[in-house]
Formats: sequence, C-alpha cells, structure tokens
Amino acid sequence: MKPHTFAICAYKDSPYLESCIRSIKTQSVESDVILCTSTPSTYISGLADQYGIPLFIRHEKSSIRDDWNFAYNMADATFVTIAHQDDLYQKDYVKNLLDCYGRYPDMTLFTGGYVVVKKDKLVAFEPVEFIKRILRLPLRLRFLSHLSWIKKSVLLFGNSICCPACAYNKVQLGEPLFTSPYHFALDWDTLYELSKLPGRFICVEKPILYYRVHEGAATKAAIEDNSRIKEETEMFKKMWPGSVVKVLMHFYRKAYHEYE
Repeated sequence: MKPHTFAICAYKDSPYLESCIRSIKTQSVESDVILCTSTPSTYISGLADQYGIPLFIRHEKSSIRDDWNFAYNMADATFVTIAHQDDLYQKDYVKNLLDCYGRYPDMTLFTGGYVVVKKDKLVAFEPVEFIKRILRLPLRLRFLSHLSWIKKSVLLFGNSICCPACAYNKVQLGEPLFTSPYHFALDWDTLYELSKLPGRFICVEKPILYYRVHEGAATKAAIEDNSRIKEETEMFKKMWPGSVVKVLMHFYRKAYHEYE
C-alpha cells in the first residue's frame, strides 16, 4: 500500500481540471494519483491519457457523497486526499502530510490553511479564511489534538476545516468514509463524526491549497437554492440549543458574500 493518493473527482468538463492535475503531478514528493468520474467524457479521458493517470468511472447517477466515496474507495493508500477539480495544491502538500504522519502516527486527519483564488487571481486577504484560522487554533495544541473535545471545538462555530485540503487515514478510518445525508454540509458532518473516533487531527497552519471560488462552484449553487442555510442550521442544532443557533446563523450567513 502506498503512503498517499490524490483521488481527483472530475465532474463534467471543468476548465480547471488540467491545472489541478498539474499541481498534483509537480509535487516535491511524488504521490499516487487517480482520476474518478461519474460523468465520463472524451475531455476527461483525454487528460487521464495525457498525464498517465488511471481513470475510474462510476456508472451511476452523480452524487457528491457517492462520488467522493467511490474516489476514496478506489484509492489504495494509507492516506487519501479527495482532490476537487477546481483547486490547486501547493507543491509541498504531500511532503507536509508525510512529515506530520512521521511525527504523529495516530493521525487520522491532515489539513491546513488555504489561499482563495478569484478570477484567476490570488486574494491577499480573505476575511472568512482569517476567521477560520482563528477557529482552528485548538489544533495547534498538537499534544491534545487526539482528544475528542479538541477536535470538536474547531467545528462548533462553523466548519473551519477546508475539505479539499484534507487527507484521511484510510487504514484507520475504513470505508465508506462519507455517510452523512447532507449535500452541502457533507464535509462538516463527516468531520464532526470523525472527531468522535480515536486518532489525531493535525493542521499545518499555512497555505497548502489554492481554493478557487467561481460561478460554477457547487457552494454557490447551494446558497442560491437555500440548501446551505438548511443544512448548516441542522449542523448547529447538533451542537447548540435553538436560541444559540439563531445567533450563530445570523453571523454565519454573512460569510456567503464570498461567493457573490
């Protein structure tokens, strides 16, 4: 079994997919790479052939949860990163991951900070990520980051962990990984459940990902059809009484402007 695999989830013919592949293929430490899709096309298979990446096709209706589980299951590695086709990975992503695993062999989740990309330009200061960085502060206490309450604490005021930055320890967590009924809050709910299990969350508090925000993003669609509001409210209800949920959602919804 290899130490790490990038499992790229390709959906339709994204103009950003090749850039994502390039960022993964030029890592300072080589990693295994696979490409997974439930929307096969000559465009996707052409890129797989061009870059010598195994392509796995899921012959069922597209679903974020099922597509992510498929990609996760197809990866034969200790750690799996579900790579989002719109994003770019910093060249030392795998190096940082393996360095952390060497120091903390009970690590079940690896993650880190990110830089927002809008209209192909890096955003020098993004208020939402700055707030998330503050919310992730408990994970800097690495000698305590195996404790459930520390892991949960970074999720109490919203999901402070960037999903595409995450690598999951498949050996310890098993499969399927994603069992939540949610669509938008799938990653938040998954992390909340993982926080209850044995193992350590390790966060490298520096940018390890370039997170692209654009008109076609699934997050923007979730805002427009109100599914984000519904699911995030339900997530807060798991952790807080109703009166607190109303206050949290009042401020949390202000973050939606990131996609305007």
